[in-house]
Amino acid sequence: MILKFKSVTTAFSAAFLLLGFHDVCAQTYIPVSFSVVDTSIFQDAAHHWYDIVEKGKIINPQKERPRYKPTQLSLIADNILLYQKNNGGWPKNYDMLAVLTAEQKDSLINAKDQENTTFDNRNTYSQIACLAKIYFVTKEENYKNAVLKGLDYILAAQYSNGGWPQYYPLQKNYSRFITYNDDVFSGIMKLLKDIRDNKLQYNFIDDNRREQLAKAFDKGIQCILKTQLNSRNNYTAWGQQYDEKSLMPMWARSFEPPAISNSESAEVTLLLMSINKPDKKIIAAVQNAVKWFNASKILGTRVETVQAQLDSNEYTISKTDKVVIRDEFAAPIWARYHELKTHRPLFCDRGQKIVYSLAEVSRERRDGYAWYTYEPQKVLNRYHVWQKKWAPEENVLESQMVAKD
Repeated sequence: MILKFKSVTTAFSAAFLLLGFHDVCAQTYIPVSFSVVDTSIFQDAAHHWYDIVEKGKIINPQKERPRYKPTQLSLIADNILLYQKNNGGWPKNYDMLAVLTAEQKDSLINAKDQENTTFDNRNTYSQIACLAKIYFVTKEENYKNAVLKGLDYILAAQYSNGGWPQYYPLQKNYSRFITYNDDVFSGIMKLLKDIRDNKLQYNFIDDNRREQLAKAFDKGIQCILKTQLNSRNNYTAWGQQYDEKSLMPMWARSFEPPAISNSESAEVTLLLMSINKPDKKIIAAVQNAVKWFNASKILGTRVETVQAQLDSNEYTISKTDKVVIRDEFAAPIWARYHELKTHRPLFCDRGQKIVYSLAEVSRERRDGYAWYTYEPQKVLNRYHVWQKKWAPEENVLESQMVAKD
């Protein structure tokens, strides 16, 4: 198809739009994706605000309140700034797109000195990433300053061994453990990698901070390599949380045991696979994780959410339940947890009660937690391209097939 334009200017404008840019007249080329907030990064937090009973919130949702549209950049960014604490971090489990009342805004402003700041539930690094894109579009200095404060918070929160806790300042509970759960570690590292890779939205960051953030990323990689679990003299994947000193896998909440955790490990592996020119240690870590995912996949099984009698308790209000169904045509699925020594899939109830089938878990936890995952399939799907580029001498998936034969 040949397109005809009335003028050269129109032709150039169309070309830039086709390339994904606009604002040609101002000669500032802004990716179209920067003009819309990616609301998915805040979905987990919003779900917790609206759907889960939690104590200690500064403000609570009000019925039938509107939400900002994803294109209302400055209004959303101003909201995000309201939630940011003076230490540079953010509290978790609020809807960043909720249109707040004057009273709610006052409550947030008066709580600026509180230090309930965390990376949990994809928090803090998501706000930083969002504000960086909005600053690129609007050039509003307050957004830039908030990003820099957030990055300084990330630097301050990192342990000397390269890991990050859930909460900073540190608390006297499991939240001080090095945390992979809910993409705490991998989410921070993806942000730092984007900065290291000179992504457009971070071009305002000064050289001194860039150097510090690059060092933080390198330390993070070393921590990831040190915490890959070795079982039966073979490296597998990663746990959800580790003691910040011994680097041993630990209990977090009373239904989150020290175990090989497939969901979190998939994100960690994808992060390692995204690194350009990986060294031998990174290549080995990916290869071992891929072998583990391939060996631990479950065939002929799917998990179905079904309607159930209303279950109201102190944690959630549930109208559904989850059941495991045998289905020979089902796609491969993975148990979230595998026992450290036996590699047996395991499940858990509140009170650290370990069981070995989903049916044995109480209704509240059975329906209220993700016990199975499809995330490792993303790793297996990308493996062949990665392997041909960075490890052409060894395809571990083919090796496992030969070994089985």
